[in-house]
Amino acid sequence: MSGIDACLSEAMAIPGARGASLVDWTSGLTLGAAGDGPDRDHETAAAETSELARLAFENSAFTRATEDAGPVEDLIVTARGSYHLIRFVETSFDSSVFLYLWLDRAEANLAMARFRLQGLTAGLVLP
Repeated sequence: MSGIDACLSEAMAIPGARGASLVDWTSGLTLGAAGDGPDRDHETAAAETSELARLAFENSAFTRATEDAGPVEDLIVTARGSYHLIRFVETSFDSSVFLYLWLDRAEANLAMARFRLQGLTAGLVLP
């Protein structure tokens, strides 16, 4: 079990990581950040990724694919030089938090980064 700072520190240890932040997608506010944000701005990135997270999480098309489908676990956006991963944090309360990881595409292994984010969010303890 780790707190926000430890979680972000471990996220930054993922090969190719350029920046990481923990974001509340209902408000678009950053709860914590490490490294760089796209365009050097974690707050703008949090607000913009929150819009994408909210659209995906609230869209029933993503959860109706099968009878046992659950909520969206993560989102992956690929760009020419980077990957953007959004991993929703599951909690015992009604959580609206995700971990956002910005990766350099030339240095990162997308599958490994996704797997590591899964482990980080599973061990995250929110106050």
